[in-house]
Amino acid sequence: MLIERLQKENLKSELSESNKVLVIYGARQVGKTTLVRETLRNFPGKVLEINADTMPFLEALSSRNLDQLKGLVQGYDLLFIDEAQRVPDIGINLKILHDHLPQLKIIATGSSSLDLANRVKEPLTGRTWTFQLFPISAEEWAGHTGANNFEIGTKLEEWLVYGLYPEVLRIENREKKVRYLQELTQSYLYKDILALANIHYPEKLRQILKLLAWQIGSLVSINELANSLQISRDAVQHYLDLLEKSFVIFRLSGFSRNLRKEMTKMDKIYFYDLGVRNALIENFSSLSTRTDTGQLWENFLISERLKTSYYHFHYAGRFFWRTQTGAELDYVEETGGQLHGFELKWGSKTASAPKTWIETYPTATFHLVNRENFMDFVRLK
Repeated sequence: MLIERLQKENLKSELSESNKVLVIYGARQVGKTTLVRETLRNFPGKVLEINADTMPFLEALSSRNLDQLKGLVQGYDLLFIDEAQRVPDIGINLKILHDHLPQLKIIATGSSSLDLANRVKEPLTGRTWTFQLFPISAEEWAGHTGANNFEIGTKLEEWLVYGLYPEVLRIENREKKVRYLQELTQSYLYKDILALANIHYPEKLRQILKLLAWQIGSLVSINELANSLQISRDAVQHYLDLLEKSFVIFRLSGFSRNLRKEMTKMDKIYFYDLGVRNALIENFSSLSTRTDTGQLWENFLISERLKTSYYHFHYAGRFFWRTQTGAELDYVEETGGQLHGFELKWGSKTASAPKTWIETYPTATFHLVNRENFMDFVRLK
């Protein structure tokens, strides 16, 4: 099942209109290689594809030598480097190619922005367009299948338990889905962190992921994580930063314009994919037997909103909101100075905005998102 990705048209547009280096970030196995190949299916020129994981042409590609680089790409119209973060000095070498061979189109993918960003960002300032690719979105699945809202609703339990990785959607057997996710989360998903970052205690990486998996939808205390893992606060922050830059987790900060009563010192942390989250805690039980369905629903909706926002260039500040007295909203967006508050409920059909929210932000909107209307939230309607 090859699902059309929303980023495909964005890539095609930039490929035809721009001469910049196109960089696609995303976790391993989300479909970056497939996306690029599908985008290039009808490309009129000759394409050189290099997978940096298998190390062909590595010496020339990391040489900083114009003659060697010219020799590598001679006769080609487009250079596609997959997993480019594995190439030493990739940014400098792409800069040389871009500056001396402006007619050559270049696409690079990276499953970890930590090393690729450090090696690409500075040398290629002003020379790149960056894109992010996530696991399949509900919007992409709906577009592929033509399913109506009722049919989409029947898939929710599967998505909340097994996630939306492309391979997971292709696998029909549930035991094989579990096996795939367990293998993915053992090390492959954060392979680049272990290989490229200066990790002194690699076992702590899995431990911190497991602790975070139990805390989705809750305020996360850096001090508590540090005490549980018996490492420093700075080390915890370092691990969180690496996991964000490898597209495993993302954070929401607390919204505030009144620092005395609104809580902003701790973040909430979510997973880009719930199959990965459930693999970490080794729980693939059905929703009817779980105690964390509300947490899964909140994570699912916020991650889906994030995917759609990136794909449709919907720029917004994203937060949660909570006061010291306990009033809260699961999700807040700020666009053009306008605040929009959302309550994300699995079972509720009615909900009211917190009184403190209305009093503090009288011009803000309030919306309940549940199973009946969630596709409007996901599709940014």
